Amino acid sequence: MEITTKSQPAGTALMNQTEENVLHTYNRFPVVFQRGEGVYLYDTEGKKYLDFAAGIAVNSLGYHYPGYDEALKDQISRLMHISNLYYNEPIAAAGEDLVRMSGMSKVFFTNSGTEAIEGALKAAKKYAFIRDGHAGHEIVAMNHSFHGRSIGALSVTGNAHYREPFEPLMGGVRFADFNDLESVRQAVTDKTCAIILETVQGEGGIYPADPEFLAGVRNLCDEKDIILILDEIQCGMGRTGDYFAWQGYGIKPDIMTCAKALGCGVPVGAFVLNEKTARQSLMPGDHGTTYGGNPFVCAAVHKVFEIYEQDHVIDHVRELTPYLEAKLTELAESSPFVSARRGKGFMQGLVIKDRPVGEVVKKALEKGLVVISAGADVLRLVPPLVIEREHIDEMLKILAECLA
Repeated sequence: MEITTKSQPAGTALMNQTEENVLHTYNRFPVVFQRGEGVYLYDTEGKKYLDFAAGIAVNSLGYHYPGYDEALKDQISRLMHISNLYYNEPIAAAGEDLVRMSGMSKVFFTNSGTEAIEGALKAAKKYAFIRDGHAGHEIVAMNHSFHGRSIGALSVTGNAHYREPFEPLMGGVRFADFNDLESVRQAVTDKTCAIILETVQGEGGIYPADPEFLAGVRNLCDEKDIILILDEIQCGMGRTGDYFAWQGYGIKPDIMTCAKALGCGVPVGAFVLNEKTARQSLMPGDHGTTYGGNPFVCAAVHKVFEIYEQDHVIDHVRELTPYLEAKLTELAESSPFVSARRGKGFMQGLVIKDRPVGEVVKKALEKGLVVISAGADVLRLVPPLVIEREHIDEMLKILAECLA
């Protein structure tokens, strides 16, 4: 381990150590975060940052929310892992929470959002296999979508930049245009077994689904017995003002994927199936996971749902959303470098023009504000759901300076 000197701050030594030993697949910003408190982060030099990225929409309760740490410590003292060959208490509680809040039927816990996508794709294919008695089915996905980086998830990710180096990927995938129902109709064939889309596109630039589009896709799936998979990995768990974004559209998917804020920091995801799909898809031996749904992560999931309910987190998002949107719209209208605001709830994007969005992200970080980008030109704001008005005001002040 490198020795820190006065000429080499602790953060620099840690960055060098990381680059020496960890595969360079991320161009990290030159900051080493050491701890968090509330909605703020602190680096190794003691500098304070307002967090409007939440670990890419993961830390919905911020840092050290009352009761969360204690629940995890209590579970560590009891049991962390036993495998899925046996029952455990937390998976029973967390499974009931997720089924109850989604109004769906069965849940399979995974280690990540990408794994949730993989499971959802397998469930849809198995449903069609049981129905038709043969394999060879196809999937319709959306252009500009992002579903993960495994081979299956990449196959339904509508961005050639991510896919090309790893081709050939999973076959039988057709791409349609998000919010263009006719495009989806044209992509559907008699082999189509599933349509997969994000209820709010995240990495593609913060695009919420149009209500008419989502209702149309749901009707199309009902008409042709196609499984509708909605990816709620980023937009779910209260971020848009409902537990899951699709609940604000008056429709329901056949399969939903979720992760990120599901455990508010622990690595856990899930795919959730409605009764029809659960009854006629994955059977014992079709799918599995060693770590997924272990007592530790499920204790976190159960505590997150408990906090959401007891402290009315969803109501808080709904209450503050008009203020956040109004202030961001004002900034967009007053800044020559912002052409539009779009988003839903606490998942907002500012379209940056005439300068690289990466420069704005970097400048904000220097001024003590953590934000991230989405797509080529969108500044993404996905803060903890427990922010208050003063945090919105603080964020806007810093952003205004960055865009001056």
